[in-house]
Amino acid sequence: FPELLYSGFLQEAEKELSEAAITLSIIGRREIPKPEDIDVSYNSYLHGLGEAVGELRRYVLDLIRRGEDGGEEILDTMEEIYLALTQMDFPDAITGGLRRTTDNVRGIIERTRGDLSLYIAQRRLERKLERG
Repeated sequence: FPELLYSGFLQEAEKELSEAAITLSIIGRREIPKPEDIDVSYNSYLHGLGEAVGELRRYVLDLIRRGEDGGEEILDTMEEIYLALTQMDFPDAITGGLRRTTDNVRGIIERTRGDLSLYIAQRRLERKLERG
């Protein structure tokens, strides 16, 4: 059924699968699966990789709300993802708008860095105030 294969439905499902598998592996501190491991196309995988950064931001914000550590490590991983995506320098007609996804990832990382920096500074201040 080529009309289904090229309609975008399969690519969207593969992107969502990639996003979920990548996010779970990073949060679980496991190796990130390769496209072959989860049986998705490279294009869908790269888009899922970009989308996973948004989920990782939400995870970092949850860590901050709970007062838990680990956000900096996740932020480092988000930056590694961004660097990997910037290496995919192909026309958008081939990558299906990956450049736009990569630009969005950059913004998400900067907002996350700001939130995390503020949280770390507040914790330092709290510790100093507690010590007197």
